[in-house]
Amino acid sequence: MTRTSIHEYVAAQRPRYLQATRGDKRRILDEVVAVTGYHRKAALRRLHRPPRSTPREARTGRPRVYGPDVAAAAQVLWEASGEIGAVRLQPFVPELLDRLLACGALRLRPDTAAALRRLGAATLKRLLAPARAARPPRGGGITRAGTWLKHQIPLRTFAEWDDARPGFLEGDLVAHCGASTLGFYLCTLCAVDIVTSWTELEAVWGKGQVRVGGAIHHVRQRLPMPLLGWDSDSGSEFINESFWRYCQRERITFTRGRAYRKNDSAHVEQKNGAVVRRWVGYLRRRPRTRAAPPHHPRGSRLPASRPGSPPAPRRPARR
Repeated sequence: MTRTSIHEYVAAQRPRYLQATRGDKRRILDEVVAVTGYHRKAALRRLHRPPRSTPREARTGRPRVYGPDVAAAAQVLWEASGEIGAVRLQPFVPELLDRLLACGALRLRPDTAAALRRLGAATLKRLLAPARAARPPRGGGITRAGTWLKHQIPLRTFAEWDDARPGFLEGDLVAHCGASTLGFYLCTLCAVDIVTSWTELEAVWGKGQVRVGGAIHHVRQRLPMPLLGWDSDSGSEFINESFWRYCQRERITFTRGRAYRKNDSAHVEQKNGAVVRRWVGYLRRRPRTRAAPPHHPRGSRLPASRPGSPPAPRRPARR
């Protein structure tokens, strides 16, 4: 029985119980306890309590200050800012609101606009919680440290780019894997020139070192300046013999950042969010079949015999 049905049943038994004799009351009480599952004392209180003639008053307390119109406007500001966190967004709400109102992208009542300007970081975070929960879940990182040649490739931190000139790039691999990093999915190679902020993107199926090396070669061919240096994280898709020999042969300076220090690759990390995640997103993108598709995106598979491409690693012979 539902709670409503129990209440209706007890209400129907109440007049009968109040008019019954002492012996009949005991029998009716046993029946109500058996049907409703109430404790005997609780059933007695229900049978003796008269029906409520007036509805219960609304719960008192502090009234809601920011209604759904403020929450909807806050979501527009959040999306316009690139969906950054509430703590980072809150100081820029007045300026961003003025610009959106000036260009006609947002139309608000004066009281709603005034409420947005008063929002604190905690309140803004609470108002944006439903919108953030509606976004697809994000997968974890795919960077796995490559130990081979790790001590031969020099470190370069975020503070050591003062002498850079056009041609020194930061690179990273962005996975479009949804909520799980298992299986086969599409990745995007993002390369950013340190001085000019010139950005190149290349689609790669998986994160194999030959495919990633081929994608870097295609990026190099499209650059408006010669590739002088490449800086990446310590992932095995970059820290491997194939790409290291390629850099040695082409006289490209190869450096890496420190593990778990994203600020060492601050330029490419910013482009990962502002360009790749903004326009491609986090959703999983994979071929229709389990195997690699016959037609790959340009640069995702590069033959090992192609001039200038990183050679394919040799597999040990089986005994």
